[in-house]
This record gives sequence, C-alpha cells and structure tokens, in this order.
Amino acid sequence: MSFKLIHRINAFKKLGRILKQIDNDSFILNENEKVKFAFNSLISEIKNCQNHNQWFNIGNVKHAILAISEMLSGNELSSWVRAYNIPDNQQNPKNIAVVMAGNIPLVGFHDFLCVLISGNNFIGKLSSDDKKLLPALSELLIAIEPHFSERIEFSDNILSNFDAVIATGSNNTARYFEYYFGKYPNIIRKNRNGVAVLSGDESPEELKALGDDVFMYFGLGCRNVSKLFVPENYSFKAFFQSIEEFNQIFFNHKYKNNYDYYKSIFLVNSEKHLDNGFLLLKESEAFASPVSVIYYQYYKNEKELMKHLEANSEKIQCVISNNSEIDKQIPFGKSQQPYLFDYADGVDVMEFLLNLE
Repeated sequence: MSFKLIHRINAFKKLGRILKQIDNDSFILNENEKVKFAFNSLISEIKNCQNHNQWFNIGNVKHAILAISEMLSGNELSSWVRAYNIPDNQQNPKNIAVVMAGNIPLVGFHDFLCVLISGNNFIGKLSSDDKKLLPALSELLIAIEPHFSERIEFSDNILSNFDAVIATGSNNTARYFEYYFGKYPNIIRKNRNGVAVLSGDESPEELKALGDDVFMYFGLGCRNVSKLFVPENYSFKAFFQSIEEFNQIFFNHKYKNNYDYYKSIFLVNSEKHLDNGFLLLKESEAFASPVSVIYYQYYKNEKELMKHLEANSEKIQCVISNNSEIDKQIPFGKSQQPYLFDYADGVDVMEFLLNLE
C-alpha cells in the first residue's frame, strides 16, 4: 500500500505539535475522537509510570516527551530528512528489529523515528523497565496516521522474521547481541557516558545548567554527565554552590539509597571523596559512575586533555563544555536535549537503514 514520505513526515510533525501539550490535563486541539482518546491514554500512562519504574517520575517523563516534541518541530524534522535520499514510497520495506534499553523514558524513540521515516517496518523489543510509554505514544501516532498500524509491532517473544537489528544495552548484553545478531546487518551499542570539561571560569549560571546534565533522569542516561575533567588545583566550591537547588533529588528514595550506600563504602574504605549532602565526588580515571556519584579527573593542559578524550572516544557519548575547540561540544544544560543528527555512539542510523540491501 502506498505510504508516501510526505505523509510520514507530516504525521510525525503533528505528533510533535500534540506532544507539546503534554502538560495539559486534557486535550485542547480540535482533533478527532481517536486522537483525543490516544492522547489521554498516553497521559494516563505517564501518571502511572512511577508505579512500574520508580526512576520514572512524572517530571522526567514529561521532560523526555517535550524533548521529543522539539525534535519533531517542523524545521528540525524537515532539515534532517533533506539530508538523506529517502524513498518517497518504500516498495520493499525491511523488518527492523529494535531492542531497546530502559534506562530513561522513551530512550529508543530516535530509532523508532528512523525506522518509520525511512519507510521500513518497526519491530520493537521493549525493556521491562519501559514497556508502556512507547506503545502508548505509538497509538497516538497511529490515531494521527492509520497507515502506521501496519508498520509498527511490539514483541514480548523471541524476535523473528527481521532483516536487520538495532540493539542497545550494556557491555555485557552487547556480547549477547553480537552472538545472536551477528549474522544480520546490525547496530549494537554498548555503555557510553557524558563527560563535562571545566576550565574554572564557568559562570554560576553555566554550573547550574550543568546540574541538569548531571541530575536529569537521576543520572541514568548515557548522555548524563558521569565525569568531570577539571584543571589542576580546581576548587569545587562554586560547583557545589550552583547546584544546591538540585537537593530535591534526595526525595527519591532509590537515589537516596544509592547515596547512602556509596557514602558508607567510601567512609569504610577511607576513600577520599567530596560530599555536599546529596552528591558524592570522587577522583577516578573511570568514566561510568554509579547513581549519586560523579567522578572527576585533573588535566594539566588542554592539549593533553584533547588527546585523552580522543583516546577514550568509544567510552564517551557527548562532551559538555563552553570550550568551542572541543569537537562536537554541547553547551551546559543541553545534554538531554539532543537534535535529530545527534546519533547515539555517532552511528548514523538513517544511513544504515537506507543502505540495507
């Protein structure tokens, strides 16, 4: 059945416009009953999210949805699509299996978007930590454009009848993915983390914005800052002062339990660390820090730092800094507001899909 690119684009643009209203208690646009029902069903799932996953509070879920709405804004989506030679009407759509992580709400949406805009069929394998949101959002998309009903499938069973795979997980699950999916065209993602580079000249506003990069989604996202690179003799006093308002994160008992646990470990083992009452800072060369802990590492000069970042690029998802000399640097506060061209692990998913034979 003919399903032209312009129709797919327009459906996602409309989805973006509707999702901007996610803070409203009821649907206010003049839409048909199916769209209204699907929107209200999505609202219900958002309100129930924390019952299924206590990391998914309403504020974080809405932040994820509003970030998606910005991603789907007319100009952003149109510019992204124009960069590729996407078939107007995919004559032989491929079945793309997408194995999704569940660390933050709707973390697999970008893959979902790529598969459907490219004209292919989406087969989603959801994480048990995030099983409700994407199906609810999909129903809203189908209410907007019913043709998508034939292109979207979610599976709780062993994946089968697929032509290519996109799988996201930990370093351990990546080995499993490579074993089972290695014979198919694939994108397999491993652990990566966001890092921030500080010079010591940041303004209080920039350091406060860095707090969003650290604490959004309780630090569970691959784009969250888990490590700070700071110059020798750096004082963390201004950083701690600027992020003080984020102390409300302590109201989440899972976060507090992590903080209490790691603080106890550091004290028992006499490990040097800094503590502001809700965040622990520890010097380490590692990149992936546990919840409630941020690692830091000193650098001697910018040249040495650049070499280190390049040598460890496979561990880094994004770099937050006000230093424009850093490749693909992201401003403070923007790590969890990715653009459509910000592909996870730097792998162009759309290019991968369009080159499948």
